[in-house]
Order: sequence, then structure tokens, then C-alpha cells
Amino acid sequence: MKTKFLQLLLSCFVVSIFGQYKFLDTPKLDKKDLESTSYAKNPSEPAEVLYKTYHYWIEYNGQMHLEVISRVKIYKKDQAEKFLNQEIYTYIGKNNNSEKVTSLKATTYNLENDKIVSTVVDKSSKYKSKESKNHSVTKFAFENVKDGSVLEYKYEILSPFYWNVDRVAVEDVVPIRRFEYVFDYPRFLGYNIDYKGELSPKQRDVAERNMYGGEYFTYRFGYDDIAPYRDEKYVHNLGNYRTSIRAELNSSNVTKAPQAYDTSDSGGFKSYAVTWKDIRKQLYDSQYFGDELKRKSLVKDLLPQDIKNIADSEEKAAAILKFVQKNYTWNKNYGEGVEIEGGIRNLINTKVGNSGEINLLLIMLMKSAGLEAEPLVLATIRNGLLMDHSPSIAQLNYVVAFVDIKGKPFLYDATSKLTVPNMIRPSALNYAGYIMTEKEAKKVNIFPPGKSTTYLTINANLNPDGTFEGNFSDRDTKLYALMNSEMYEEDKSTFQKESYKDRYTFPFTNIKSEQVNGSDFQTSFDFNADSFVDGIGGKLIFNPLLFLYNKSHEFDQTEARRSPIELYTGYDKIKKVTITLPDGYAFENVPKSKKFRTEDNAIQYVYKVTQEGNKLTVETTTTVEDPVYPKEYYPAFKQIFDNITKMEGQVVTAVKK
Repeated sequence: MKTKFLQLLLSCFVVSIFGQYKFLDTPKLDKKDLESTSYAKNPSEPAEVLYKTYHYWIEYNGQMHLEVISRVKIYKKDQAEKFLNQEIYTYIGKNNNSEKVTSLKATTYNLENDKIVSTVVDKSSKYKSKESKNHSVTKFAFENVKDGSVLEYKYEILSPFYWNVDRVAVEDVVPIRRFEYVFDYPRFLGYNIDYKGELSPKQRDVAERNMYGGEYFTYRFGYDDIAPYRDEKYVHNLGNYRTSIRAELNSSNVTKAPQAYDTSDSGGFKSYAVTWKDIRKQLYDSQYFGDELKRKSLVKDLLPQDIKNIADSEEKAAAILKFVQKNYTWNKNYGEGVEIEGGIRNLINTKVGNSGEINLLLIMLMKSAGLEAEPLVLATIRNGLLMDHSPSIAQLNYVVAFVDIKGKPFLYDATSKLTVPNMIRPSALNYAGYIMTEKEAKKVNIFPPGKSTTYLTINANLNPDGTFEGNFSDRDTKLYALMNSEMYEEDKSTFQKESYKDRYTFPFTNIKSEQVNGSDFQTSFDFNADSFVDGIGGKLIFNPLLFLYNKSHEFDQTEARRSPIELYTGYDKIKKVTITLPDGYAFENVPKSKKFRTEDNAIQYVYKVTQEGNKLTVETTTTVEDPVYPKEYYPAFKQIFDNITKMEGQVVTAVKK
């Protein structure tokens, strides 16, 4: 009883504390904030968010308001570019149902002669542009910004789409002093609050209240002193892991509903909660997805007879993939959702289409050839992770072909000319997707099978004058080959410049990039350099890995890791350098072979040295088994790569006999 009584007292105490806090009470600009020259806890911070609030509220007629206020202290202008220029995205709907930005005001505050001076962004400096057929963006840049300025903007978005509330990120790349999220909606609506991340609000107010002239439900979350959540290397989409909040409509219950609401169901109740099975039905009922898949007559005569006659299902599927890749081209547009735009007929006529059209045609051709092909829908990495508990058709924006061949799953993606069976575009490697058959929705994991391999090979001759001449090749397989091939095809000169010419400062010639061995990708060149050797006391000292030795590595994060390690694919990286000395020279102080690994063999490293007379070969192999590791693995990565860097820093000596 005492325990229960104490719990009751504590509960009342907590509620009373939360109740004392007043949400949406914008603090007055404090002169001390303008006087400060650095963030007290970490002087290296370029900026600090002093106050930020997102306030959603929905009128009885269905109009949704979003009021945003942001106030940011700039400590280092040159490092705070993110906060100097702002963009506000709004949705363009049909029949004049579009979102619009109102009441936009942006102000720069500076301290001059001990007085606060404000500079308001002029209306002529704000402009609106259309980013796509469905989105426009309002842009503005702060004026008169200096180290020490405080930047503040306020605006409101009016939206008819009360059922589509954006996700709001709580954490940022700089510290936040105060953050508030408020969502107020009429009681006849029902919303789930999808909360993602590790950060908990210090103030929380969830209640029913009379507001805006009616009965409302409110969610109010307040946060103080939020630490930065910085960008981390080897993370595909940091938004998947930062704390964020999203309100999702699940029902309405309106007997005497305003005209804006759908009350067709009995009693005025309508459920909007969906499952992935519901989304499957929506897709198959759509004229832009399911109806297109039914148009078998469009594709019945497209495939050559020799492909139809292939007896082996795996060979036939691969041949159909190549047929689509050869004859149809992706326009680099993902489209809106997974639904197609111009239609399969238009794709067949023009030979160009978006990702949905290309891969729906692939599925249709496979079906016409007797293969059990089904669409697998997913969200690209940029669209965020698909959640089991929060199905969203709007989040889906990619489809590939799934084929079960003798109980073995195969994925096919024809948007690239270079993919092969079970290889899909890297931007679509987003953990999981859903196979959508006419009867069920089934979740499947999406990771590239096997590992990619990178072969870095040098054959070099050391000259008596201390110069090296030789040739180098960089060959990639599987997913790495696809990634590099596409970058090369997109811009050949930029690819070679950024990948090689900017990295290697010694002279080299005859650089060539090309596909080899069918689907591998290789770049090679010849070199003649005098920068690899130190001459000391008549001896020539050099690193036997030459320019493949790295003095540092990218697993160098000093702060605690907060996100998983995402690599696209497991890999083997093999460096092989063979050095031939001139006649009359011999090697001294040759490094010894060594290998090390983690206890579970998830990360392995081998340093192997072999010598035959005046020829020395050093071969290193770095193996990372999986494409994704939990954040707890980061110390292991750091330790292994620290040791790799030390191991590869060893030198060898060449002396004249």
C-alpha cells in the first residue's frame, strides 16, 4: 500500500510539473544570446537552435494549420550554411486543393552599439519555384548575417490534407536549447502518434480540452538541451535514426460531420487504419498499377521466339531482363509512388519510361513467358525505412520483379543496363520490401547476395635512381562494379578526375575505364613516379604497398556511434603489389605476414608477404562479411582498421649488394 501511495504521489507530482509548463510561449529574444560568442558546452559548435516549435492544429472543417517558429544563434557563419538559406516544401494537389505558405517572416538580429538591430528579409528576396509536378518550394535567404547573429523565421502552412501529416525531426546537427511539438485535432478524429528514436520529452501533455471553439485532443511534447545528432559515415539515411514524430490518421467518428469529412460508413464512423494487405488491394485496384498488369495483350508479341523457347527458367528470366535492358531506357524518374505515369503502351512506343513502367513491363513479359513473376514494392533509401506497424502507400516509390524459381528467390531490376539477376539499384537496397500478389502481401528482406570484391593490383619496377615505373588496375565485381560503371557512364571525365586524378598526385598516363569479364568494371593506368622512395645512406626505403597505403581510415568517429553501419554490401578488398628490384639490389627488413579478425569472423584481415629473389609481393585482404552491422560493432571496426593502418605502414629497404 505504501508503494502504491508513493507512486500516486509521484504521478501527481510529475503531472503538476508538466502542467506548470506553458507550451507555445515563444521566449523573448534575450540580449545575452546576442552577446554570446560560443556555445558554452562545446566552443566548436557553429550554431545553436535556441527555440523551435512545430504546431499542428486542425479546424472543424478539415483545414490543417502548421505554424513553425525557429530561432538560431550563429557562432560561425562559414560553418552554418544550413541555417542561412531555407526551403519550405508544399504539395500541389488537384482541383485547387494545394498547400500554401502564409505569414512568412524572416529576421536577422545583430547587436550594434549595445542595441538589438533587426534586418527583415525583403519580400523580393523570397521566391517560389516548382520542383516537380506535385511539389513547389518557397525559398529565402537571411540578410546581414555575421558571426554572433540570431536568425529567426516564422511561417504558417495551410493544408486541406489533414490525413497527411509530415514527419518532424526533433534532433539536428547542432545543439537545441528548446524544442516543442504540438498537435491539436477535433475529438471526432483519431490519430496515432508514431514516435521514432531514443530521445524522450522532458514535458509531455496529452489531454482532452475545449479549444478553438470545440472539443479537441492535444499532444504536446517539450524537449530541453538536446545534444547534436551529427552526420555519421556509413549511414544511408540518418533520418531513419534521429528522433522524430509523425501523426497518422486512423479514424473519424462524426455523426453530424462537417462537409469536409467522409461519413459514408454507418454511424459516421470510418476507419483509415490500413495493413500491407490493404495496400496490396489498393495497388491492384489502381488503373495505374493493377489494371496495367492485366493488359496482357500489349506484351504477348514483344518477346522474340528464341527467348520464349528457353527451357531453363533461370536462363529465360535472365534473357528477358537483358531484352528489356537493351530495348527500353529509364528516364531517371522514380515517379510518384510505385504507380506508372505514361503507361505501358507509351513505354512500348517511346522506349523510355520511369522506374515503375520499366519494371512492370519486365514483370508482364516474364509472366507472358510462363514465369511466376510478381511485383515487389519498396521505398528507396531516400524515402526512409518501411515500417511493419505503419503501412504507407505514399512511401512506396519503387518496384522490381520477384520470381520464385524452384524454391529459390530471384530479384530483377531493368532500370539499369548493367544489373544482373539478384542485383538491384543501390538506391533501392533499403532493408525490406513487399511482394504483392493478387492474394497476399508478403514481406521479404532485400540485401545483395554474396560480397563484392575490389582488386587493386600494381606491378612495378624500382630503378636505381629511386623512381618507380609500372602499371595499376582497379577492378570491381558485382554491386561495386554496377555503382562505378554507372558513375562512369554518367560523366566519364568527372569519374576519372574524382576517383583517380584528384587522389593520386604522381604522374600517370594511359588511364582507361571499361567493363571487363562481362560485368566487372576496371580502371587502369601506367605510372612513372619519384615520390615513393626515401634515400638514406645509400639505401632506398619505401612502403611496399606504394600508393595503396593509406595513413588513415574512415572509421575515425570519436563520439559514440548512434546509427548502424550501412555498407550496401559485404566485401573483399584485395591489394596485391609486386615489386621487382634492379639487378644487383636486394631486399632488407622485409615485413612479416600477419592476420587478425574479430571473434565472430565478421571482419578479417590478412597481410601476406612472399619473396622470390629480387621480386617481392605484398598481398592484403580485408573482408567485411555483411552489408549492415549494429552500432555496437563500431569499436570493433575502429580497432581493426587502426591495426590495418599500422600494419600497412611498414616499410622495406632495398640495398645494393
